[in-house]
Amino acid sequence: MMRLSLKAMAIAAGLLWGGAILCVGVINLAVPSYGTNFIQLTSSVYPWFHTSRTIGNVAIGTIDGLIDGAIAGLILAWLYNAFGGARTHTGELHREA
Repeated sequence: MMRLSLKAMAIAAGLLWGGAILCVGVINLAVPSYGTNFIQLTSSVYPWFHTSRTIGNVAIGTIDGLIDGAIAGLILAWLYNAFGGARTHTGELHREA
């Protein structure tokens, strides 16, 4: 089994979640009805992110998403590595009895 890179997973998950908030936020600035439920949901989770429809608010939501996504990716990769088992240098699965 391959081990996941904690750093790579944290970066990928942070960019994915932060990017999702950024995209929905920017589209919502142009089309006010777009993504309102998503923005209300995320604003209920992140204390500094509000539904005020401003560029500054979108930036704050994006930063919150980057940080939160990175933490979630780090935890996910750590758990995967911890419970997935580790291979020895010969390729055999090593498990403690």
